[in-house]
Amino acid sequence: MTIDDDNRPERQRVILTGISSRAWEHPADRGALTALRELRGFDDLVKAFFGMWNERGFRLSYLAGAIRVDHRQYPRVYQRFTEAARTLDIEDLPELYVEQAPVISSKAIGMDRPFIVISTAAVEKLDDEELRTLLGRELGHVRSGHAVYQTILTILTRWVTNISWIPVGALALRAIIVAMYEWWRKAELSADRAGLLAAQDPAASIRLFMKSAGGGDLSQIDTAAFLEQAAEYEGGGDLRDSIHKLGMTAFSSEPFPVARAAELRRWVDSGEYARILSGDYPRRDDDRNASVTDAVKDAAASYRDTFRDSPDPLVKLVRKVGGGAADLAGSARDWVSGR
Repeated sequence: MTIDDDNRPERQRVILTGISSRAWEHPADRGALTALRELRGFDDLVKAFFGMWNERGFRLSYLAGAIRVDHRQYPRVYQRFTEAARTLDIEDLPELYVEQAPVISSKAIGMDRPFIVISTAAVEKLDDEELRTLLGRELGHVRSGHAVYQTILTILTRWVTNISWIPVGALALRAIIVAMYEWWRKAELSADRAGLLAAQDPAASIRLFMKSAGGGDLSQIDTAAFLEQAAEYEGGGDLRDSIHKLGMTAFSSEPFPVARAAELRRWVDSGEYARILSGDYPRRDDDRNASVTDAVKDAAASYRDTFRDSPDPLVKLVRKVGGGAADLAGSARDWVSGR
């Protein structure tokens, strides 16, 4: 048994032997990933695009301007990193760097040799459980292959800037980018689940969202009030708020912290988190047999359930109008058939 810095025994975590990334991937994220992986030649196309981005140059920039973490440099961070990897049954650790930045942040970069970067603010403001959660989140990104596909979005956004003077081309690319941003937001929800599985501390996940939203001093923040914010954001206000939210999220790569907290809470409440900890999860050995059709069906079901259960005023209106239209169509059919 190891001892944390505050001299308390480390809480034991379940080692998720052989766990597949499919266990934590959001249905919409998994559906998109499975479909992309099935496209013949897609990986070669990505590699061709990635050559424009110069993965080697990015790694060298962090090697020169950041701190590479190991048992000698940032040993506390390295210990939390190895613990998160061990819990997710990851043997081959990616490189980890700490860069100077005043806000809590993290990212996974690269394709052939993905590496992880976190900020000095994350090191300074997060306790051990929160840091383990953050590092587990990025390990989840790496295992799911998100860094590869996020590269396409980066390239496309640059293209939009370069061809903005061509109306048709820019509009077409913007439509693709909006769709990919939607996938990226779901990928972040997947990573949040991986972070929770790595630390196995739901309270730490919520605290991480709280610190990301409002800084590191949790003595001034209340968890219940923070979750109330999430409920108000998702269902409060009127149609004007719904329109504002659409504008805020359309070109945003990450869900807002309160929304992420609410989504992760729903995942825990669904029982899926407990099932995984009990050993009921997909294994990596079965990934080759994953069904594209099932993944797409799960994604469609996820969007359908979200639409059905959403408290958002605009979604409620669409449901009401859709239901009224269905009733009207049914009445018309009855009238024509003489019922």
